[in-house]
Amino acid sequence: MMIRGRNSGATADQEGKIIDPVDFARDLIRRPSVTPADDGALDLVEQAAKRIGFRTHRLRFEDPASPAVDNLYARFGNDRPHFCFAGHTDVVPAGRIEDWSRPPFEAAIGDGFLWGRGAADMKSAIAAFIAAVGRVRDESGISGSVSLLITGDEEGPAINGTRKVLGWLHARGESIDHCLVGEPTSSERLGDMIKVGRRGSMNCRLLVTGSQGHVAYPERSANPVHAIVKMLAALAGPIDEGYLRFDPSYLQATDLEVGNPAHNVVPGRASARFNIRFNPNWTPASLEAFIRARLDDAAAGTGATYDLGVTASGEAFLTRDDGFLALIADAIRARTGRVPEYSTSGGTSDARFIKDFCPVADFGLVGATIHQIDERCAIDDIHALTDIYADVLRGYFRR
Repeated sequence: MMIRGRNSGATADQEGKIIDPVDFARDLIRRPSVTPADDGALDLVEQAAKRIGFRTHRLRFEDPASPAVDNLYARFGNDRPHFCFAGHTDVVPAGRIEDWSRPPFEAAIGDGFLWGRGAADMKSAIAAFIAAVGRVRDESGISGSVSLLITGDEEGPAINGTRKVLGWLHARGESIDHCLVGEPTSSERLGDMIKVGRRGSMNCRLLVTGSQGHVAYPERSANPVHAIVKMLAALAGPIDEGYLRFDPSYLQATDLEVGNPAHNVVPGRASARFNIRFNPNWTPASLEAFIRARLDDAAAGTGATYDLGVTASGEAFLTRDDGFLALIADAIRARTGRVPEYSTSGGTSDARFIKDFCPVADFGLVGATIHQIDERCAIDDIHALTDIYADVLRGYFRR
């Protein structure tokens, strides 16, 4: 990790030096930690955490159905209240290297931006976490505990990451009072959006079986294509009217397959895949029951039967701790002059696991380039984010 002086936005370590969050973010980006690889990224986080007084635990979890993953839990202090910063060092693949303006793991600086895979999602936020904690620690402003929950499995299956760390904490009798996840939630400018909840996600595989026959004799067959189209149409459009801070729940078909090479044959089978992002009007169980009822009605009279496979990758939730959300919003407004929107839009995050343990919100950098070629974030935003995280801590421990 590169350690150097800076008059603003830097944090003193125990040896009297200062850690620049941009330099630290660059060091992390230079580690190509594409899920499930780590390539030393967690080592850098652990070293930095130890420098500012954290006790650290490296946690490696394995599962027969998923690659083994390294995680890091670190805690400063022993008492409550206990505030947690959560995030991930793993990144998505860079794609074609030659398509990048600057090499994706070089961590180049140019045009006022830090460029590279993970710059926005979310290695710069992890650097800001640590810089902020160090700064507030040096002010003797922590009258409880601060922890870091850093996984290497957020961009992947999310099996051996955050939720297993949370299970480990529960087994130890260790609780968290509030958590801030550093996902890149800002939409156009830093601080314009906080994610205060997340939609649930359900993936479905629909297989419809009819009876094969000649197209000239439709009475002698049951066309599964007609049936599956009717069944998908029965689920199209909004399936509710929305929920507080949530849009209506929608189905999106992602694949339709028949595989019939003949133009004069009614096929015997057709399949489709679809996803539903749903709001708190539904639980996975109630949503599955609704889907099956709609499909039963649509399939009636078609002569076809169906099988439905369902996988729910997260429940919908809404954080209702208004004081905690206001603390984050006040810190954003003080540093940027912006009043953030409370949103539940977009994809999901590991907050879907943390919400079962404590109130949680997501806030971080602008996410316009995440998972894209030429991912980048503004240098000034990294320093401003560090300021905001430090102000959140100051306000939290004054409460």
